[in-house]
Amino acid sequence: MSFKRTHAALVLCAVAAIALPAAALAGAGGVGGARVAQSHAVTLKNTRFHPGTLSIHRGDSVTWLWRDGGVRHNVTGSGFHSRTQGQGSFTVRFNRAGTFNYHCTIHVEEGMKGKIVVH
Repeated sequence: MSFKRTHAALVLCAVAAIALPAAALAGAGGVGGARVAQSHAVTLKNTRFHPGTLSIHRGDSVTWLWRDGGVRHNVTGSGFHSRTQGQGSFTVRFNRAGTFNYHCTIHVEEGMKGKIVVH
């Protein structure tokens, strides 16, 4: 075999040795089979949070979306608080497991409460 063919064969083997394990890891959900963090949405509409209870995994984020026709709300929980607004969004990443209750301070008496359960 000529030097060029030998060199090309070695380069091809090296590329395959790198690409195949990387592809296998990507198919397993990331490096070492680690789970990739996900994003979830909660909609504020009709003076309620939809869904009222959301189950997620540690490292996931939740974005609250204001869709209540300009009615002003906020999202207030232990360790997080949005501004009071009539439109827009607010995002929190949950890095520890537990149950996180939250509410709108303006409409809590009307039942505007929610819960994030982090596994």
